[in-house]
Amino acid sequence: MIVRSFKEIEGTERHIKSASGTWESKRIILAKEKVGFSVHETILYAGTETSMWYANHIEAVVCVEGEAELTDHETGKVHVITPGTMYLLDGHERHTLRVKEDFRCICVFNPPVTGREDHDENGVYPLLTEDEEV
Repeated sequence: MIVRSFKEIEGTERHIKSASGTWESKRIILAKEKVGFSVHETILYAGTETSMWYANHIEAVVCVEGEAELTDHETGKVHVITPGTMYLLDGHERHTLRVKEDFRCICVFNPPVTGREDHDENGVYPLLTEDEEV
């Protein structure tokens, strides 16, 4: 059994700040736990825009605080995401989040991330394993 809090991983190697400066993520469950998924608390900052494409992962996101506008680049459809709203990127959709107020969400990734990932120039997380370096 694993018991840990987001608070206790602040400032550790599990607390990632993006190179873009638009988000930070506390990765509470990682690939090294060997449970088949990872779980993160991510905060995207108000006034920012982040384009992403999880070509190698499926991601489920539940908003717990804040507001953002989600644009699905596959369909052009725009969704307002507020607390209690979930979106699932089950088709590896390219998407953009335009953050209206600090957007705190809980994210689940499959396959799990290692904790070293950041978005590349296409908004993609590389598919890393525990033995690889970024």
